[in-house]
Amino acid sequence: MHKINAILVAVDGSETSDRAVQHALDMVATGCAAELHLLNVQPSVGGAVSSFVSREQIDSYHREEGEKALASAVAMAQKASVTAKTHVGVGRQGEIVADFVRKLGAGLVVMGTRGHTGLTGVLLGSVAQDVIAHSKVPVTLVK
Repeated sequence: MHKINAILVAVDGSETSDRAVQHALDMVATGCAAELHLLNVQPSVGGAVSSFVSREQIDSYHREEGEKALASAVAMAQKASVTAKTHVGVGRQGEIVADFVRKLGAGLVVMGTRGHTGLTGVLLGSVAQDVIAHSKVPVTLVK
């Protein structure tokens, strides 16, 4: 297997997300990747809210919520003595992940999946499906 320049892990702070982070950390530890990037994507705030709240307050809110979601992944990387760069994006998950893949030159996306199937998966939509649809690089799903 060739060495990947960078792995981008989509993180939401859940147990499933932590398993994806551990998988990526294992890949870095075995020399499969040079860099580890952790990304949390926050949903956009609706237009009505932005009429009453300043851009600075919205940006601060997204940053704070993103940092909360990234906290366990950052702690895992520190414990493993792996330097991880953190990022917070805002918008649709698939589009934002694809944008960061391009910006960072990542060769792989790793993310957790809760494995919703059937009607639940269709009704809830699938972040994993959205990421796969927008990604130009392989996506590893960790359950």
